[in-house]
Amino acid sequence: MAEAGVDVLLVSVGRDLPYLTGYEAMPLERLTMLVVPRDGEATMVIPRLEAPRVVERPGVFELRPWEETEDPVEVVAGLVERPGVAAVGDTMWARFLVELLPRWDRTRFARSTVVMNALRMRKDAAEIDALGAAGAAADRVARQLHGGEIPLVGRTEAAVSADISARLLAEGHQRVNFAIVAAGENAASPHHHAGERVIRAGEIVLTDFGGTMDGYCSDITRCVHVGEPPTELAEAYEVLHEAQRAAVAAGTVGTPCQDVDRAARRIIADAGFGERFVHRTGHGIGMEEHEDPYIVEGNPLPLEPGHAFSVEPGIYVAGRWGMRLEDIVVATPSGPRPLNDVDHRLVVLDR
Repeated sequence: MAEAGVDVLLVSVGRDLPYLTGYEAMPLERLTMLVVPRDGEATMVIPRLEAPRVVERPGVFELRPWEETEDPVEVVAGLVERPGVAAVGDTMWARFLVELLPRWDRTRFARSTVVMNALRMRKDAAEIDALGAAGAAADRVARQLHGGEIPLVGRTEAAVSADISARLLAEGHQRVNFAIVAAGENAASPHHHAGERVIRAGEIVLTDFGGTMDGYCSDITRCVHVGEPPTELAEAYEVLHEAQRAAVAAGTVGTPCQDVDRAARRIIADAGFGERFVHRTGHGIGMEEHEDPYIVEGNPLPLEPGHAFSVEPGIYVAGRWGMRLEDIVVATPSGPRPLNDVDHRLVVLDR
């Protein structure tokens, strides 16, 4: 905070709060806010009816329950003399910020990322272990898919998505964040919502799924083909596989994030699919499935030990097919460490 010139950090709903305190606030219309002055003790302002859910941590923060007849924004404003700069979380409800503005009318407001990014991007050993455990659980589900344990032909995308979701929970996740299942032409939409489309023999099926396990996220993408793939599609997948492998290898400490993106994009472009790769190569991951650092052109941030991120290039041909291949990778002093190791080939299934 001192380095960023921030006088007070205000953390409400979102992942910064459990990162700092271990408590995840419900997204209620009642204000919960951790108030962290640069010089002084942190205070968690919380509705009294929610206070029993908090594990109190003396020496980390004080608890300040507020009554239904109190104005919680006034409580927050009263904890700190009018600050010069206040950093607020990206996911704070606008209503509370709007109510705070006239009380601190000379305060400049900044995003909490100026304080929190350096902390949350660089994972410690325990966080990497948690990401690894979540990734291993997702791998087990992907192996079930590759092994033919999740029937595809004749089922709807939605049914397969529900099946994958149930398996993620059975493997230890507490929450499923997404389970994309896209067949044939639907796979050309990177964030396709699984629907009533019935999966047929002779087509590619893209699956991208992940959830939260003990506070940290998994995220994996694997494609399978029902029956032998046509030559054009198989050759495109080999390009994708090579691009993903090159980008993982490029994820070394000190390498700018944009150079990892370039490593994948160059191979795909050289093969004539440049315009078919329509998104960034990756995103950071931790307590949120998408967080900094982002692996994208224009981000010169050098990778540091403990940065965890996805590597997920894709090729999409509208109206026909799409494909994506994704692992989570951690930058370490000894080189990139993938947290997913399930088969990267285009696995062929018969049902």
